[in-house]
Amino acid sequence: MAAFPNLNTDAGLKKLDEHLLTRSYITGYQASKDDITVFTALAKPPTSQYVNASRWYNHIDALLRISGVSAEGSGVVVEGSAPVAEEAVATPPAADSKDAADEEDDDDVDLFGEETEEEKKAAEERAASVKASTKKKESGKSSVLIDIKPWDDETDMKKLEEAVRSIQMEGLFWGASKLVPVGYGIKKLQIMCTIVDDLVSVDTMIEEQLTVEPINEFVQSCDIVAFNKI
Repeated sequence: MAAFPNLNTDAGLKKLDEHLLTRSYITGYQASKDDITVFTALAKPPTSQYVNASRWYNHIDALLRISGVSAEGSGVVVEGSAPVAEEAVATPPAADSKDAADEEDDDDVDLFGEETEEEKKAAEERAASVKASTKKKESGKSSVLIDIKPWDDETDMKKLEEAVRSIQMEGLFWGASKLVPVGYGIKKLQIMCTIVDDLVSVDTMIEEQLTVEPINEFVQSCDIVAFNKI
């Protein structure tokens, strides 16, 4: 279970930024309730000083606007943060605000009256949200495990990983990584990433980015170890 201090302090933001250095999400390999718990605990978006936290915040914000988040997660604790309500996780913000307004004004609603312009607009927004969510699900995502081998035992593996993670594109989210011994003092980098199938080709990324200048200064070869649809 992940745990963070007050995220509206420099110490809390630093902790979050370090946590997201090797992760795309707070826990696991897809957005979950844990991400929403941390997201709602932030009073405002992280500044560009916290590169990883800012990148993650913008991604979760986009997901909430499009389709919401429903995965359970493995648990997270944020100092001074209350648990996230179920409705805040499962539905987009536009629907949340409309539902809340409906509950507050329930006594004033004319159930047999004509639909107002505001109600029509809210219905259109919900329909558009469902359509966007369906399109997103049709495009599909995949979880990919890649082995990245250095030239020799003198290769700086920290710089190698930094070079790999410097590759950024729409639909690509780097995840957890570890160093695995291969013999003669040489270690390879094994790294997870999540891709949107319609936006990212792993083969093309390897051929055109991971094994060409300047990254090939550190990388000798790359192999796809596992490729699973999400």
